[in-house]
Amino acid sequence: MRICGMDPKRRQPWSGSRKWLLPLLLACLTPLATTRAMPEAAPQADLAAAEQAATTVETTPALDLNAFSTIEQLVPGLSGKRVVFIGEQHTRYDHHLTQLEIIRRLHGQNPDLAIGMEAFQQPFQWALDDYVSGAMDEQEMLRATEYFQRWRMDYRLYAPILRYAREHGLPVVALNLPTELTREVGRNGLDAISPEARARLPAEIDRSDAAYEQRVREIFAHHPNDSGQPFEYFLEVQLLWDEGMAERAAGFLEANPGHQLVVLAGNGHIAWGSAIPGRLTRRMPVASATIINDWHGTIGPGLADYLLLPEKQSLPPAGKIGALLEEEDDAVIVESCFSDSPCDAAGIRRGDRITSIDDAVISRLADLRLALWNRQPGDTIRVGILRPRLLLKDRTMAHEITLQ
Repeated sequence: MRICGMDPKRRQPWSGSRKWLLPLLLACLTPLATTRAMPEAAPQADLAAAEQAATTVETTPALDLNAFSTIEQLVPGLSGKRVVFIGEQHTRYDHHLTQLEIIRRLHGQNPDLAIGMEAFQQPFQWALDDYVSGAMDEQEMLRATEYFQRWRMDYRLYAPILRYAREHGLPVVALNLPTELTREVGRNGLDAISPEARARLPAEIDRSDAAYEQRVREIFAHHPNDSGQPFEYFLEVQLLWDEGMAERAAGFLEANPGHQLVVLAGNGHIAWGSAIPGRLTRRMPVASATIINDWHGTIGPGLADYLLLPEKQSLPPAGKIGALLEEEDDAVIVESCFSDSPCDAAGIRRGDRITSIDDAVISRLADLRLALWNRQPGDTIRVGILRPRLLLKDRTMAHEITLQ
């Protein structure tokens, strides 16, 4: 047994006077008795905080899950909107399927429909026009728009939307600004860009929205920043994207007064209305609706007009060579072949250069992705290889590979 105030490791002999024991026990017990007898009143500040918390709880938003609607039910209400914004997480196949379903249903109501896409950059509008008109096939369009260099997402995510547009002759509007411009602003800031870059800036860049800036600041705080980029430059790039895409969309609407426009962009460019939507309607006050596909942040009034909750779906597996590759000096170089992969089975080695796939010349990773994006597991391809040799002439060879 431990006695309050004593070290249990130091046992004192019981011989001698025990006069100290009773006062010591009383000293230990007295505060306990006092505390039980006279509880302190809660501070006034704590009571005020509790009342404030109760008020906040009373105003907690509540969703009526029995009132859920469907795409079929919401689309008729979109028919009177000049612009319909539909958000996405770029890599979610189900998000692009809901976008396509809304496009189909809106097109059924209005044949004069157009699609604006963040995935394509403005200088390549001509290639999208040629693709929709039938003057250019899909591979040629992807090469001409430099899709795999500039956007890089699996094109199968967007292919059904582009093919629907081509089949029905719907204009596809390239909304995004060129990478060269946003990269220069990200490195140097708007004040230090070249005269050539400045000529390509949107006519208006509004920085007055404090809530928009705060949301961008929260993104910046969780964004990898190995380069030490100042927040100011990061903010300017976001503003440039949103203003640039809004200006391009407004320009299309002005030039095509009979068209309804569906804008497809990342959720962050649409949520809360202060990115593309608000900057478009500032230029051109038109009726619009915003739709978000899923959302992992705060949900409340003002987030969007509609929140979609699609069941997650994935693309089917793509055909793979099974190699780790890198791009260097206009060459695609094999870093390693994965064990038991088609690359490994073909005897391809570290340092080999992939020079062709079937009839396509390969000098960049974008070329390789363009050659493989629509290949499936089990498809056979012919891979051209250049093997550098130190003392002998470089060796060229070709391998028939069945994709994994």
